[in-house]
Amino acid sequence: MKEFDYYIFIDYSENLIGYSIIENQKLKELLPKISKFAHYKQLRHKQAYIGSIRKIIEKEKIPSYLKYKIRELRQNIEIYLDVLEFLKRHEKCIIFISVDNHEYPKFVKMVRISDGTKTIIKKESELKKGTPEYQASLVLDTLLNIERLRRDHE
Repeated sequence: MKEFDYYIFIDYSENLIGYSIIENQKLKELLPKISKFAHYKQLRHKQAYIGSIRKIIEKEKIPSYLKYKIRELRQNIEIYLDVLEFLKRHEKCIIFISVDNHEYPKFVKMVRISDGTKTIIKKESELKKGTPEYQASLVLDTLLNIERLRRDHE
């Protein structure tokens, strides 16, 4: 497995968009704590999953392992600018980025303007189940769904 300095995930959930950035060392510490995370869309018992995962997130202090931001979809430019700014500040680093399939073509064009060859960008669907990248992508997927459900109940 190729080692990256940072892992960035950009994902959507209905009207929300978000990103998470995880440093390589923190990813190694995080992986055992997120082994029960699953892809929300593929779950049968969504409510039970969200309830139990919320407890894990609190108990294991999952947000302390990453930098993340969630916004309404109409604020997607803020998310992209944050990611581009991060790439510029860490231009000497090797960075892995996973982007939602729908936004992949636009995002690749935008990043290629500012970045050379040190950034690997993959579609979310290209992540292989069981890999650290796939497992880490589930953290943002879960955080987005928790936020979406919280907003739905307000």
